[in-house]
Amino acid sequence: MRKINILLFSISIVLFIHPRGISAEQLIIKDDNISETVLLDHFTMPFPTDLFLDLHKVNLLMDRLEEQVYKQPKNARFDQDNKMISAKTGKKLDRNQFIDDFYSQFYLRQEEFLHIPKREVAPRVDDELLESISKNKIHTYTTMYQETNKERSQNIKIATAAIDSYVLFPGESFSFNKVVGQRTEEKGYKRAPVIVKGELAEDIGGGICQVSSTLFNAVNLKGIQMIERYSHSREVPYVPPGKDATVSWWGPDFVFKNEYNQALLIRASAKNGRMTVDIYSSENMKIK
Repeated sequence: MRKINILLFSISIVLFIHPRGISAEQLIIKDDNISETVLLDHFTMPFPTDLFLDLHKVNLLMDRLEEQVYKQPKNARFDQDNKMISAKTGKKLDRNQFIDDFYSQFYLRQEEFLHIPKREVAPRVDDELLESISKNKIHTYTTMYQETNKERSQNIKIATAAIDSYVLFPGESFSFNKVVGQRTEEKGYKRAPVIVKGELAEDIGGGICQVSSTLFNAVNLKGIQMIERYSHSREVPYVPPGKDATVSWWGPDFVFKNEYNQALLIRASAKNGRMTVDIYSSENMKIK
């Protein structure tokens, strides 16, 4: 219905107004930190007439503005001292309002400026939700590591921080590789021992399989469906045989699904040679 109204509006305007020859040929698009000047005639359709707006070009313009306007929302989370860091709303371009405003400027050309319309973007996890699922601990698991191996310890701490405070909603799946991301030197990962085809080797991010394995044992619950999990080709010292979960950026992943009726909160810490994962949820949780 909205597209039909816009089309009817455009046709009615075209019957009475020809955009060429009107004084305002330029339009300055403004925001607090953005100022971009465009030529309105650049957005006319090349055929069959120059009276119609080329929406493809407008969409390209909006894509470019979106990159400058967009501000990612921040979820509520806990810091290392277990103090809550409040959520923050984000911002994005209000594309529907921008098109309406641009139509008016294109056909009427009464204003020199177009102020960029924006919309708030709510975070996935607000303070109230985080508070409601952070009191009821439903499971925990701890493994030990050698702090004297500084490279491996650093890798464990970086990966642990990546999964800490993660909230998994009902019906959603958690992918270790997606959440932790690629293990690179730019992120601070070091070369450390890894198991490759049953043999010990060294690679960037060695040691994070202890994080994924600790996480596996913490979420090994009736209401969690294991989607993807692989064991190492040889036993590892930090968990019992068959209780590990090997991961690799270019290879196996560890994926599980929340089948409870409530969101799950993952708390993870690595310090003093202890890597711990605690799982929390609402007191009203049950298997769907």
